[in-house]
Amino acid sequence: MNEELRSIPDRILGLARAALTQANHHAVFMDPGNEHWPLMSVLNTAHAGELFLKAIIATEHPLLIFKDLVTLDDKNIEELDLERLLTRGRTHDFEKLPQVLWATTGMRIPNPECYERLRQARNAIQHFCPPNDRNLSELSLEFIYTILDPLIVDRFGIYAIEHHEDHSISYDYVVACLLRHELRFSLPEDFAVTEIDQ
Repeated sequence: MNEELRSIPDRILGLARAALTQANHHAVFMDPGNEHWPLMSVLNTAHAGELFLKAIIATEHPLLIFKDLVTLDDKNIEELDLERLLTRGRTHDFEKLPQVLWATTGMRIPNPECYERLRQARNAIQHFCPPNDRNLSELSLEFIYTILDPLIVDRFGIYAIEHHEDHSISYDYVVACLLRHELRFSLPEDFAVTEIDQ
């Protein structure tokens, strides 16, 4: 295997962390003029979820995230490289990633009902219009903290509460929001909050 392909999980992971940071921020913080943030939280949460799941799968083997691998061979190249994957490769769709995750790692998605609700909301927002009947920020937080957080702590040692855009207050406000919504979250070893009344 081309050595360059071994970097695929790390490349995915960097972008996944950035998407999680935006998802957390848009789901937790709200200011006047930012009424679109709950919609963005769903899009960013789905993006983070897709990338983290692909990163987990790619740690098993970088090519497992791609479907129809045989179509990449035109018999004119000696070795499959990153450039060819970027131009011709097609990865598995978000909808199918839970099955691909299970088939490649034996891991099941925690809270598959939430996964499906977020997938449907994401599709509505991305391709048509926002759904009216949901608290989208709560849906995003439920997805992040019942699905992503346990998976990424277990696989990468990454804690979802540490990913947000307001670094001036640490993760205190994120934790307060999660406590209000009665959502469990993973605790880093150096966990400490200073702004929350206990």
